[in-house]
Amino acid sequence: MTERRSPTIRRRRLGAELRRRRESAGVTIEMVAEQLECSASKVSRIETGHTSATPRDVRDMLAIYGVEGAECDELVQIAREARQKGWWHPYSTVLTGAYVGLEAAAGSIRAYEQQVVPGLLQTEEYAKAMIRAARPDIPDDEVEQRVRVRLGRQSLLTQDDPIDLWVVLDEAVVSRPVGGDAVMRAQLERLVEAAELPNVTLQILPFEVGAHAGMDGTFAILDFPEAGDPDVVYAENATGGLFLEKNDELQKYIFIFDHIRAAAIHPEESVALIAKLAEEPLWKWRPRVSA
Repeated sequence: MTERRSPTIRRRRLGAELRRRRESAGVTIEMVAEQLECSASKVSRIETGHTSATPRDVRDMLAIYGVEGAECDELVQIAREARQKGWWHPYSTVLTGAYVGLEAAAGSIRAYEQQVVPGLLQTEEYAKAMIRAARPDIPDDEVEQRVRVRLGRQSLLTQDDPIDLWVVLDEAVVSRPVGGDAVMRAQLERLVEAAELPNVTLQILPFEVGAHAGMDGTFAILDFPEAGDPDVVYAENATGGLFLEKNDELQKYIFIFDHIRAAAIHPEESVALIAKLAEEPLWKWRPRVSA
């Protein structure tokens, strides 16, 4: 697989490599901060990938650890790449967290969604309706920006080295007419089209399953093709979400996803159900409940 040059994943990889070399050298963060004449929090944020390091910072840190030559040059080059701007940079004012940058470098994504169609599979009109309903406090121009970056992300499914996407949708996702009848029908048709891609798998988790392993909330498991890039879980919430990287956390969510996947309808049957709902949607015949 061709590696996608996501600056987010390069920054994350660089931080992990710097931390590994610092620990091998028996040097503390405080010692590094003292020699670089900076704060310990800066060094920590560089190692966790939350802050970009300049090539000068990297050379100085590696000198402290006794790393030189080709190994040093390689890490300095990663630092340069990590400081480049991703295609989504112009939309940074409407993005929260580093999810888009991590998604751009992922080899595969396994996701469970309780309420809405995932952004990689949304139509433009569905995305507008969903964002406006979820964020009634933001202006129209910000809605448009959020929709543009969401649609831009969808090229990951059809580019030369597409990601593998496996999504389990709660039945509520295909039962609620976001944006009204016409918008939701078009969205269901879009799901059917996406499921025809060889790298996309869709399943529906039906109401009749009752209580299930995913009731704690929506999440996505991002797997990366490079051995040096540890997998990560993104648990979404109203303020942007939480990234979980510890191995025990990752294994817990893999366990949860496997149970959800096993409880869901088979992919072929799921796609057939979605196609049927596009023709005969549930919201057309279910009685309205008075407020």
